[in-house]
Amino acid sequence: MAVNAASVKELRERTGAGMLDCKKALEEANGDLSKAADILREKGLSAAANKAGRIATEGTVESYIHAGGRIGVLVEVNCETDFVGKTDQFREFVRDVAMHIAASSPLYVRREEVPQDALDKEREILTAQALNEGKPANIVQKMVEGRLGKYYEEYCLMEQPFVKDPDKTISQLVNEKVSTIGENITIRRFARFELGEGLEKKQENFAEEVMAQVKK
Repeated sequence: MAVNAASVKELRERTGAGMLDCKKALEEANGDLSKAADILREKGLSAAANKAGRIATEGTVESYIHAGGRIGVLVEVNCETDFVGKTDQFREFVRDVAMHIAASSPLYVRREEVPQDALDKEREILTAQALNEGKPANIVQKMVEGRLGKYYEEYCLMEQPFVKDPDKTISQLVNEKVSTIGENITIRRFARFELGEGLEKKQENFAEEVMAQVKK
């Protein structure tokens, strides 16, 4: 399909890949920017893909405290040099990640960190659901694997929609920053604390509250 110049420009800004490569990827993805970005990374043509193997041991540990002290987050994000780690652009990005974690409550950074027993339990639940829906046994397994994608999207930070721009995932946000900053960036680990967590209490929509504070 034909792609417009604006889409090519946006994909180039997002990935750092060449104009022609961006155009070809968009054509292959039928104009879908997210799929085109994935195609470029798979082919090693994006700036993010080229930098992904470089060692990132500098960076910063950032904190985010929700108004009233009810939610606290510590997150470590690494880059390659101390110089970049001290820039306003990098630190603003890390603050955004910390705020996102406060709002979206991920359990893991990436899907590879999900324990096998947690996956086994989720597969068991999803299998039972599919069978209870009367789905044929021969397609239950495919359905389960498909629905696991929703599990990863809910609990794995890198696959969650970014709270300030739900059209992109945290993974895509990281790749954009890699392209603009020019260094490999890795979200290494985080800890999220919620006041009274594990105790019976009134339910609150913390995602809405966090975003309300950001917009003030």
